[in-house]
Amino acid sequence: MEMWFSDVHTPNVKLSIRVDEQLFSANSELQRLDVLSSREFGKILVVDGDLALTEKDEFIYHEMISHVPMAVHPDVKQILVIGGGDGGVVRELVKYEDVEQIDVVEADPLLVEVCRRYFPQMACSLNDRRVNIYHEDGLKFIRSRSDAYDLIIIDSPNPFGAAEGLFTKEFYGNCFNALHEDGIMINQHESPFYDEEAFWCLRMHKRIVESFPVSRVYQAHIPSYPSGHWLFGFASKKYHPVDDLDGVRWKLLGIHTRYYLPRLHAGVFALPAYVEEMLKDVE
Repeated sequence: MEMWFSDVHTPNVKLSIRVDEQLFSANSELQRLDVLSSREFGKILVVDGDLALTEKDEFIYHEMISHVPMAVHPDVKQILVIGGGDGGVVRELVKYEDVEQIDVVEADPLLVEVCRRYFPQMACSLNDRRVNIYHEDGLKFIRSRSDAYDLIIIDSPNPFGAAEGLFTKEFYGNCFNALHEDGIMINQHESPFYDEEAFWCLRMHKRIVESFPVSRVYQAHIPSYPSGHWLFGFASKKYHPVDDLDGVRWKLLGIHTRYYLPRLHAGVFALPAYVEEMLKDVE
């Protein structure tokens, strides 16, 4: 008998992936976690029934949320990752030798342990000596920080349910306060294609624009995510995401990537007309 996992994108659209085996299933205190094995996408992490990542295309998401700000900011030492318990973002960040501190705030300790076991190619990075893991609520954690970080990456799940507090104006204001005077904040920004995702995308963007003097949106194509068209938010106290790119400096670091390149960087901020139309009243 064939087994299929269906990730619901809208009431009328699903992405269905043939599954060979269910490797893990359990409920933590916060959410349900499943790990599935598939031929096309490799292992799949499912959180509360929603596809969170796949082995085959996770590198796109994690490279684009990490290397874009690192190629702009000239001197990142202290980094905060809110979410990120799978280790994918940290795997990209530990490639930078000058980074001194990476604080990871992941509320669910079971998610970390599941990823250590089933996704070691990501979670192994969490063992780096510069990484500190805090199993706390991200909203409460950020309230107690001031002028502490050069870069904050919000690697959070969908903006509803338990994670809804990570998408409020208060939260973004607290992130602003937790950054140094030239700090950058990056967040996953949902997809602009389907109506519900576009609603959350626009709401996030409005709140970030109210908090940061520089706020732009960029994109990547992630096959397993809703519509495959995914957005990220770049918010900064000082640096412009394109004008302040130093591609030569970044290339001299010798960092290996499979998706991100400086020559791609400017292009990802060139948004399609329908996305520009959606965001035009906010800019």
